[in-house]
Amino acid sequence: MADVKIPLSVPNLTGRELEYVTSAVKAEWVSTAGPYIMDFEKAIAKYVKVPAAAACQSGTAGLHLAMMTLGIQAGEEVIVPTVTFIAAVNPVRYVGAEPVFMDCDDSLTIDVNKLRKFCTEECLFDGENLINKTSGRKISSIVVVHVFGNLADMESIMDIADTYHLKVLEDATEALGSYYMSGKYKGYFAGTIGDMGVYSFNGNKIITTGGGGMIVSHEEELVERSRFLSTQAKKDILYFVHEEIGYNYRMTNLQAALGLAQIEQLEEFIEVKKKNYEIYCSSGMKLLPFKDGIRSNYWFYSYLTKKRDGLIKYLDENGVQSRPIWKLIHTLKPYRDSQAYQIEKALWYYERVVNIPCSTNLTEREAAYVSELINDYDA
Repeated sequence: MADVKIPLSVPNLTGRELEYVTSAVKAEWVSTAGPYIMDFEKAIAKYVKVPAAAACQSGTAGLHLAMMTLGIQAGEEVIVPTVTFIAAVNPVRYVGAEPVFMDCDDSLTIDVNKLRKFCTEECLFDGENLINKTSGRKISSIVVVHVFGNLADMESIMDIADTYHLKVLEDATEALGSYYMSGKYKGYFAGTIGDMGVYSFNGNKIITTGGGGMIVSHEEELVERSRFLSTQAKKDILYFVHEEIGYNYRMTNLQAALGLAQIEQLEEFIEVKKKNYEIYCSSGMKLLPFKDGIRSNYWFYSYLTKKRDGLIKYLDENGVQSRPIWKLIHTLKPYRDSQAYQIEKALWYYERVVNIPCSTNLTEREAAYVSELINDYDA
């Protein structure tokens, strides 16, 4: 298999995608209106057990809309992880707020012990507002990212948020289908515990609409507010009355048709991802585990190595795509002046994690080939 090409994570379009998209084209509902949008929203809401969902242009757009809906203001601060894709952090700046970066734990999700310590030791709480002693600014909210399908410790995070009156926005863009199997939030899906949650349907996600996102909440009025902002904040549909600034963030009917076919296959996709993860582990490869007490969607697999860059190059030379985890956000030029609190473990993992092929159409033979290459190189 020397000339094989095994991508990192690509779509699997083997369901009714062509049927639904063709139907949308024939009906000429191809833009930001049409029945598939509502059908897809209802399907996602039913799957994750919330009363409503609002489809949007991307996960990033969803996070931006959610931050505006939650009332995050310019001049406030938002606690964010440094181990994440930059799209989880940029919307903080879109609304004029400032991020404060937190370290990760061994699941690559936010370190709740350092989060609590920061709120207790580095801030003042007056009974209503949490004030950062370093900056003097109010901290209004936390963005929680469920990294690679692993779930953050939402019990602890919600307890901290309740104590200090913080809003919680769940970036569940990588974790559609992951849920808690024990604890206070048993049966709750990623994205449905905080005030609002957002999913992504980018081409590399577990289901895709090519691009696109979805906003969810147990508070239906929050979802409706986000939907309103996503459609240019049009107060009067007939006479085009706009009383505030809105955004062109709505999903198209064509995308939603694709998404509806994809959500029908989600549980099957998760089974395939779990099976391939187990194939990798059975080969002796050291992959980061998914937490006990959760049903993960197994979106991305993280291999630990001391030869990160060499391994990535070696795999590429043998037709296998891989990648390091994201460059830590607090080290990037736009955020180097932002406060970063005791970042240690994130630095260790950044130097060692390689993401390896995990597509839902990855075959057992391909998984075995990747395992053989890695074991040979990293022996």
